[in-house]
Amino acid sequence: MSTGSDADAGATEEPLAALEAAHERLEGLRAAPPADPDAVDTVADAYEAVAEVLDRWEERATDWDDFEGYVEFRDDLSETMASIPEDVPESEAFLAADGHVKTSGVSKSLTSGDFEAAREALAPAREYADYREELEAVRSRYRRAYRAAERRRRELDDRIDDLERLRRLGAADLEAPVERLREPVERYDEAVTGAFDAFREDASAREFLGVVETAAGYPLVDIRAPPSELLAYVESAPAGDRPVPELLAYAEYSTSKLSHYVAEPARLKRRVATNRTYLEELSAAPLCVGWPPPPPDRLRFRSEELLSVVDRFAGAETVRAIRAVRDRTRDDDYGRLREAAVARAELTDAERRRLESGAVAEELETARERRRRLTEALERYDPP
Repeated sequence: MSTGSDADAGATEEPLAALEAAHERLEGLRAAPPADPDAVDTVADAYEAVAEVLDRWEERATDWDDFEGYVEFRDDLSETMASIPEDVPESEAFLAADGHVKTSGVSKSLTSGDFEAAREALAPAREYADYREELEAVRSRYRRAYRAAERRRRELDDRIDDLERLRRLGAADLEAPVERLREPVERYDEAVTGAFDAFREDASAREFLGVVETAAGYPLVDIRAPPSELLAYVESAPAGDRPVPELLAYAEYSTSKLSHYVAEPARLKRRVATNRTYLEELSAAPLCVGWPPPPPDRLRFRSEELLSVVDRFAGAETVRAIRAVRDRTRDDDYGRLREAAVARAELTDAERRRLESGAVAEELETARERRRRLTEALERYDPP
């Protein structure tokens, strides 16, 4: 059975070998062009034009009873020959091909052998067309190989990041007293969840969604802003004085029943019912810190934003709790305790065994070496 490391090796060697082979073939073609490398496109275009005429008209031009077909063929070929520059390389080949498909009079018709002879006469010009076709194919192969090597390098970057993270977590002190972080975080998360739920139940929809809109304006508070039409409704309609749960209940009423409770019942159903999913999914989750907590700098800045939001609807206890979390990020041991918390929460038993056996360190060294080889190849060869 192949190991993960063996599979990674194959995944690296394949694009690397393909890139090296494509580059070698491309350089070989560039080093051995036809007799006149500057005229490749001119000769190749001329050859393909003449060859197309031969293929298009052969059946009719070799039909004894289709003299009109022969005349049209000759007109087409003459026009094509006239479009070819007189000084084109391999001009003799074109003239020879033209001579093979001419008759000296109407008593003799052309044969398939004449057309084959014309094609054989075009062989020197066909070399230009074959060269161009192969060059385009090799360039395309080189382009694909280069992109595949770039893609594999990005995959190795991700793999290296994962392995470095594993090694970093493996170095964490699993006996560290993470409760010193957990307690203030859990205290705040519980407090803000309770405060938010109560605010949603009791506050007017106008006030509640106003706070949500404010929260959505902070980049580190990942909460979705209220839909504009819903916000406009609760800000302008008298029903905006009612709490969100009450509006959701109203939206279930028939229009006739609802008319006894609010003005413009159809408007309420149109604005509230169509946004039911949004309103039902609004929760305190975006305002929580979560466990394990973020790195200190991010949590510090996020705590400042959360404090600005929480202060709008929660009591003093919740405000004190988020301040305590913010202040905890300034302690010297925050980073060490957080690493221990992340390691406890995220490291699997299999990952711990790989760390203890040295497999992670070995894989990391191998991945770095493979990335180095890919990087050297990509820097050595020109981008397509």
